[in-house]
Amino acid sequence: MEVTEESLYLGIDQAVNGNRVHDISYAVQSFVEENGFSVVRDLCGHGVGKHLHEDPAVPNFGKKGTGAKLRKNMTIAIEPMINIGKYNVIQADDGWTILTEDGSPSAHFEHSILITDNKPEILTKI
Repeated sequence: MEVTEESLYLGIDQAVNGNRVHDISYAVQSFVEENGFSVVRDLCGHGVGKHLHEDPAVPNFGKKGTGAKLRKNMTIAIEPMINIGKYNVIQADDGWTILTEDGSPSAHFEHSILITDNKPEILTKI
């Protein structure tokens, strides 16, 4: 859980005007994998606007310097989902619950972020 939460904040640090979506993704992935865990690849963060889930997709893995350009006043959800085992997940029969395919424990942290020029603003922090 500590690695998952820390990866969230490392991703948030990259959420500034002019950076790219995969700068966030790379920050999450590299930290997680350096700590011996895996990032879920089938689910991701997303843009937030008139609808809850909008573009751009914000995956938890990616190549730094690629992906959509982040612009001031965009709102995105960053959602690291980290597994102790392999990154594969499955959906339960209820159509909602997500489980690791190998039965290993998993953790998920999330914040919605407002992109600014200097420092990202966390909109969901209590």
